[in-house]
Amino acid sequence: MRFEHVRIAAVAHALPEERVTSEALEERLAPVYERLRLRAGRLELMSGIRERRFWTAGTRPSAAAARAGRLALARGGVEPGEIGCLIHGSVSRDFLEPSTASVVHAALGLAPECQVFDLSNACLGVLNGMLVVAEQIERGSLAAGLVVGGEDGRPLVEETLRALTARAASATDERALKDELKLAFASLTIGSGACAILLTRSRGNDDPRARLLGASALADTSQVELCQGDRVAGGLAMSTDSEALLAAGVALAQRTFARFLDELGWERFDVGRVVTHQVGAAHRRALFAALELEPSIDYSTFAELGNSGSTALPTALALALEAGAIRAGERVALLGIGSGLHCLMLGAQW
Repeated sequence: MRFEHVRIAAVAHALPEERVTSEALEERLAPVYERLRLRAGRLELMSGIRERRFWTAGTRPSAAAARAGRLALARGGVEPGEIGCLIHGSVSRDFLEPSTASVVHAALGLAPECQVFDLSNACLGVLNGMLVVAEQIERGSLAAGLVVGGEDGRPLVEETLRALTARAASATDERALKDELKLAFASLTIGSGACAILLTRSRGNDDPRARLLGASALADTSQVELCQGDRVAGGLAMSTDSEALLAAGVALAQRTFARFLDELGWERFDVGRVVTHQVGAAHRRALFAALELEPSIDYSTFAELGNSGSTALPTALALALEAGAIRAGERVALLGIGSGLHCLMLGAQW
């Protein structure tokens, strides 16, 4: 996929105030660690995540997404009535029906003619939404579109802690408990956040705004069982084979990256900045080694924000822009990987 007329008019994020350290989570896991004779500190050591953020209990994903959406509209200088498509791309939703995007649409005061829907694809939903909007802009059927996300990791983390401590109190087989902790490890890295990306049609060759140049995507759904989450009585639960998921995800990313470079006509040395889906330290090391990229061009946020799902990569991009880490004219690769398995990579030039 190549784009000639799509501009990234604004990228915005919103973060919760509450910070929860890995140390604090391990304190609540003390019964599990004691049963298994594990030392505290392993969560941060293995993931590289010191803390993550949580919204105040009861905060709806739509409220967080709308907060980021307002920022994006203001930064991009676009009026609410100009938005022709609104997509909410997160796993977290206010309810199963209607779409969470409907609530955001009302909160932002968008036009009745605006297309409104949710698009959920694990950690790739927001990036997928960008493609849907970009394709409409490219063919001339849309002048401006807004993709938002609001992820709430608290219910998943709370249920994971509850389930593990309950099992520690009743388990007779320590090996089974250790296996359960291993499958729950990824759930303990999850955080919360919100993001918004405003895409518009180019005003011409002298348009100074960032260009969205193209994208490549691949899927390996033979690995669909490696990470699966669902609703349970207590809230949410997720089971992840972290080691196998890392290996399969990086292998898929390696194949996708080769296609991505070919699609955009880039060489590796053309990439000035990389922003990836924020998973953890081990994933970062393996990914950059496999793609033969210098880690120095990465902009990471997982140490402070954890894995905030579909909002993780856009939030990292927003923070990179705010920090001045992306220079004018620089080519930027947005590398998304999500359970399923799916990989989507977008190229832009600032």
